Amino acid sequence: MDALTLGIGTRLQHTQFGPGVIVGIRYATYLISFIHHGIKEVDKTDDNLEEIIPENVTQELETLSEVERSLLKVLRLWNGVGEVVPLGDRWQGGTLLLQPADKSLKPKEVPIEDFFHKIVMLRDRLRVLEQQVNAHKKLTDEDKVNLQQYITRCYGSMTTFNVLFKNKEQWFVGDKKE
Repeated sequence: MDALTLGIGTRLQHTQFGPGVIVGIRYATYLISFIHHGIKEVDKTDDNLEEIIPENVTQELETLSEVERSLLKVLRLWNGVGEVVPLGDRWQGGTLLLQPADKSLKPKEVPIEDFFHKIVMLRDRLRVLEQQVNAHKKLTDEDKVNLQQYITRCYGSMTTFNVLFKNKEQWFVGDKKE
């Protein structure tokens, strides 16, 4: 058995643990979920492992591990990254200068693109927090509303940075006064 070609989802037979499926891959081992023995970590070179090849395998099934690898690559690439948010044109290539009141101290220069990226990541994390609060099973509706109010106030505190965004629909929006 070629240990390098096995991927997540590969069905295996182990002489001691019976049938199982690879659910995780480490450097020298597989995490295998066995039907009768749960998840076990098994050395990739274990002679007791044998790949189960289903009969009448179609080409689509044979390439499943390739699709899975591609999907995992995309998920890793986009992990923690939200939508692409453009910086306002006038700020492109600009610098944020933080000047201390004491002129004898050196100012701090930060590329606006870096600062903007951090603002966008903060906004994305607030959105994830908001989704987690809404989906939480143990919080009462009253608790959810109270937490939502704090999140909305956080958005409101960030409205100063809306000047950096190219598109108004991507701005921070806090409480709207009627």
